[in-house]
Parts: sequence; structure tokens; C-alpha cells
Amino acid sequence: MATSTGTATNGTAGIAFVGCELTAAAGAGSGGGTHAHAHRRWEVVIAGKRVKTVDVHAHCIVPEAAKLVSHPLEAPELLWSDVGDRLAHMDKSGVDVEALSINPYWYRTERDVVEKLIKVQNETLAGFCAGHPDRFVGFATAALQYPDLAAQQVEYAVKKLGFRGVGVSGSVAGEELANPRFHPFWAKCEELGVLVFLHPLGVRELEPSGRLGGSGLLTNTIGNPLETTIALSHLIFEGTLDRFPGLKICAAHGGGFLPSYANRSDAVCRVFPDRVGPLPKKKPTEYLRNGQLYFDSIMFTEEGMRHLIAEVGAEHVVLGTDYPFPWNTDPVAHILSIPGLSDTDKIAMLGGTAAKLLGIES
Repeated sequence: MATSTGTATNGTAGIAFVGCELTAAAGAGSGGGTHAHAHRRWEVVIAGKRVKTVDVHAHCIVPEAAKLVSHPLEAPELLWSDVGDRLAHMDKSGVDVEALSINPYWYRTERDVVEKLIKVQNETLAGFCAGHPDRFVGFATAALQYPDLAAQQVEYAVKKLGFRGVGVSGSVAGEELANPRFHPFWAKCEELGVLVFLHPLGVRELEPSGRLGGSGLLTNTIGNPLETTIALSHLIFEGTLDRFPGLKICAAHGGGFLPSYANRSDAVCRVFPDRVGPLPKKKPTEYLRNGQLYFDSIMFTEEGMRHLIAEVGAEHVVLGTDYPFPWNTDPVAHILSIPGLSDTDKIAMLGGTAAKLLGIES
């Protein structure tokens, strides 16, 4: 087991992380993985082989970019900390590499401002990752409200800054990602072969009605996975995935509610074919397994993970932590503990699949 100091070295300027208390190191579960104790780096070993783990769902923010639109950098319930804290948390939880993403807050920003914002954001994030190449990669950002500009930004991010992925929200200022006006963006992502990380911002359209008010933080608890469900359903039924068969999209939070009830989408094609619109080329459930859609592992229970794997296949499930928000309190051990999962599947889910999608050396 290697010891990690968790000390920042370089490339940290201009980027902020939201910190949280370190969780206690958890047991390896029944999956044959091993890890060290407190303050030592957990190096996951399966069947005698060191496994590189890749977290596709980890948040950060670039303060210099956020200031351009007066976006708040912190809230009372959040603690800002430096990269050393993040590395220490990664070491204890068994995460070797984080793929950093920024939740879009700029989709209503004017073109001249957002053009500068994205440039600052992507260049700063790329510089940070270059300072810690063995621990961090980044998802580029783009101004989807201007699809032509977004396509240019993705091309620059990939060809000039070295990104292998791009992050998007589940909608763009109320517009569906499947809207044909976003085709130039999807075409560019397909052409460049980048992984698109889809993270929801909630169903804002429902909030004024009060349906998501009251107790339970339903705007997040239900709203986030609901937006992902809606976005993926439109991408299937409006033909976006058919139009761009080379697209690869990773949906946060296990793909929302879609994998749990996707067979109803198959059924509607049979029960109401005249009301579905142009039928997709395949059954909707087939898109969950055809190599276009991937899903992170934020599913909370072994049974939840078992069902997700049963619906989409282990080869389409990747490790996600939602750091620094402790939704998935022991994500690596969670995967290791899933009954009946082969070592090959565990290795793929923990990092093998994500490494291939993001061009990370395994």
C-alpha cells in the first residue's frame, strides 16, 4: 500500500473545491478489494491486480469565471478547502482519479460575456489538471445557449487544451437537449469522440407551481433525477441518439428514474404507436445497452446497483461519488460489495470503462 501525503504541489491557482469532512474508511466488502487504514492511501486490489479507480462525478468551480457573472462562490452550508483536503479524501475513499465537472450556471448569459467565461473556465481547469495529471482530468464547459459557439468551444477544449470530455446540464434555459438547434453541438461531440457528462440542475419549470415545495428538498431529491429522466427520454424519442450514433453520454445519479422504468417506454411504442411520433429505430430499452449511454453508480443500496446493472449492463456503469456532497458515502466499497459481480465487472465499473472513455492510462 502506498502512502500519500495529500499535499498540493502546483497548478492549484484559480480553482476552488467545496470541502466536506473526511468519511471514515470503510471495509472492502465482499468483493475481494483491499485498502489501508486511516491516513493511508487505499490502493484497490482485485484478484491480485492493482486497479485504477476513476470517479466521473466530482464537482468544482473556477472563481475567476464565476465572478464574471456574480455567481456565488460559497453558501453557508459549504466549506471551501484546498486541493490537499480533496486528495486526502480521495486517498481514504479509494479514488485514484477524479473527472472534475462544473454544474452550468451560465446558460442565460449574454454571448460576449459567456465567451470570456468559458475561455477562463476551461483554460484554468485544464491548467489545474495538468498540474496533477495522475489524479485529475476535467470535463470542459460550453455555452450551449449558442450551439455554434459551443461547438467551437468544445473543439478548442479538445484540440488545444487536451480535454476528453464535456459537461452539460439536463436542459438549456428551459430547452431540451434534443432540440434540433443543438445538433451542431452534438455533431461536434460525436466527431471529436468526447464523453458528455450530463448533470441535472433540477426541473425549474415545476418550482413556481409549488409541487416541489415543502419538506424533503424535493427540488433536488426528486427534481434532479427527474430532469435526467426527461432529458434522456427526449434524446431517445426525438431521434438525437439515432442521428448521432457515435455519441457517448454519461448520465449522473444512475440515469435518474429511466433505467428503473424504461420498459414503459418500450410499451408506449406498442400501446400508442400513433401518438409517440416517429418511432425510434430501436426499442427505447436498447439505447441503455448499445454503447451510447453510461450511468454513474450513485444508487445508495446494493439492490439499487444490482437492478441498474441488470437493466443497462455492468459495462455501462461507472464509479461516481458526487464529491463533495456525501450522497454516496463509500462509493468504492459499495461497488466491491455487490453480490454476484465478477472481478472483471468490478474492474470495469471502478475505472476500466471510464478510463477508456476519457483516455486515461489504466
